[in-house]
Amino acid sequence: MASEETTGWVPDSCSLPTVDRPLRVAEFDGLFGQSVLRSVRVSATRLDLVLAADAEAAARDLAAREVGCCSFFRFDFDTAGSDVVISIGVPPSHTDVLDALAQRIGDMTTGQTR
Repeated sequence: MASEETTGWVPDSCSLPTVDRPLRVAEFDGLFGQSVLRSVRVSATRLDLVLAADAEAAARDLAAREVGCCSFFRFDFDTAGSDVVISIGVPPSHTDVLDALAQRIGDMTTGQTR
């Protein structure tokens, strides 16, 4: 069963079945832990992640599936040299979700999350 620690950034409005949420969180954790080179909080409603280029296909797939259950998310992809930048956007009413996601990414990239 998923704990609040592992799914705390998942909003109540998410339409993904509760039983599937820990699996999706694990997918994001894998992406964050293995591929995020750095993150930049551009604004209260936008977070940019710089990924290794070889993670682009997996990141695009995961982003597309996430928008399917949490339609308030916006994922835009761009390149920065040989890296890929994902801009994750949310409306002002969901900045708490982006805050929690940014914290999760910070924890994953510094090795603090189990």
